[in-house]
Amino acid sequence: MSDEFLFAEEPVAEPSLHHGSWKVLIVDDEPEVHTVTRLALSDFQFQGKTLQFISAYSGKEAKALLAEHPDTAVMLLDVVMETDDAGLQVASYVREVFKNEHVRIILRTGQPGQAPERQVIVNYDINDYKSKTELTAQKLFTVIMSSLRSYRDILALEQSRQGLEKIILASTNLFSSHSMEQFIDGVLQQLTSVLGCNEDALLVSSSLVAGNINSVADPHDLIVFAGQGEFECKEGKPVSEVLDKTLMEAFDSALQSRSIVYRENYLVAYCTSKFTHGSLLYISGLPGHITDNQKKLIELFAQNVQVAYENVQLQHEIEDTQREIVYRLSEAVEHRSIETGNHVRRVAFICYDLAKAYGLPAEEAECLMFASPLHDVGKVGIPDSILNKPDKLKDAEWEVMKTHTSIGYEILKNSKRAIIQAGAIIAMDHHEKWDGSGYPAGKKGEDIHIYGRIAAIADVYDALRHRRCYKTAWSLSEVMAKIEAESGKQFEPKLVEIFKQRVEKLEAILQKYPDDEY
Repeated sequence: MSDEFLFAEEPVAEPSLHHGSWKVLIVDDEPEVHTVTRLALSDFQFQGKTLQFISAYSGKEAKALLAEHPDTAVMLLDVVMETDDAGLQVASYVREVFKNEHVRIILRTGQPGQAPERQVIVNYDINDYKSKTELTAQKLFTVIMSSLRSYRDILALEQSRQGLEKIILASTNLFSSHSMEQFIDGVLQQLTSVLGCNEDALLVSSSLVAGNINSVADPHDLIVFAGQGEFECKEGKPVSEVLDKTLMEAFDSALQSRSIVYRENYLVAYCTSKFTHGSLLYISGLPGHITDNQKKLIELFAQNVQVAYENVQLQHEIEDTQREIVYRLSEAVEHRSIETGNHVRRVAFICYDLAKAYGLPAEEAECLMFASPLHDVGKVGIPDSILNKPDKLKDAEWEVMKTHTSIGYEILKNSKRAIIQAGAIIAMDHHEKWDGSGYPAGKKGEDIHIYGRIAAIADVYDALRHRRCYKTAWSLSEVMAKIEAESGKQFEPKLVEIFKQRVEKLEAILQKYPDDEY
């Protein structure tokens, strides 16, 4: 080992704060190489980070350590160790087996003739090739610096790719709550990659709340909406539970000044839009210098992330309004029957529970829940003298009563809205019977839509358990006996078994939404 390697002059580095470290894996069977490398790079820093050295003394050990430390930035790899090509085998393993395209591999050899440079560079995916005799302290500094820059840029590209992937996946169904969180998380990942914040040092939290300009004057009122790094899985928590005192002060400063507050290695940006104010964006692990272009990008994000959030909230508000209208109209129909209660609300929740237990996807179960209150909407076309008759209906009256299924279908069938379309199906099919003896069409078995089959058992169960103008409420045991007796006749046998298994939960729904006294 030459004295030049040990004692080549280095420029004196200015002291700076440490914000983590870069992992360097030294792979060499000579202990002296490890010692000298650590000594030569002892004061190395890049972007405020020092080096963390990991030592392997054989190719086998190198593979194990790389699996343990997949975030290794640079590997200084000897060629000849336990075998003449041990280092080359490690290089192949890293790229082809371990699929690690990020780590920068610098091949070092004391026997250049054993592994000719041209042949190695062509045949192996390495990033540099150095003879140990030519690696002075200054050249080692240079190769590590250039390798770390490459590693940093590769991570930024990968992070940007992952962020873009999240945005694309979320954009296919942006108006669901989960997709909105994923969308913002992806945009944040894109933003931080452009700013040069690597994944280890990245701490991001975006807290969004709705309200007028004076509604949020205290950061304690904010909640975390999306987070990365240290703040991952903190969604929904108050920021006061997530941030320390220093960060809370920075949040308060940004909130009061309604601006972007820059600190030594992090920023807090005030986010606003035309309608909503008081949201904050926090990013840490920033590089030492933020350019004007990067500041403009941060300002653009702060202005537009709130708008995106509000658009989704508006969509949710429209959907909630539609569902509320369905409930109110359905309850209005029920009121004509002198049954001032929560029948339609209970049926909705019973349908959802049974649908999930039956195995319907969550989206279909929700559609059934929101549509089921429309099952008796056709009763608007039935005369009060028949609808509210306390005595048994005459044959002619019963035929009129049965028309409420087709009336409901005709009212709803031409809608282009999924919930209303489902309501039309339920209105038509909820009095069909599994054995084909129901009405209006005498459908049988699986010819009856699953929505109708589920709504049928939910409607009968709730109706029997409550008082009506023509009957008293039945006990649970009486209802259970009736529904079991109708298995394979009125109801699908599978649904009857599910009903029996879920009856305790269904009874809890009845208790939660009781009828008013009348």
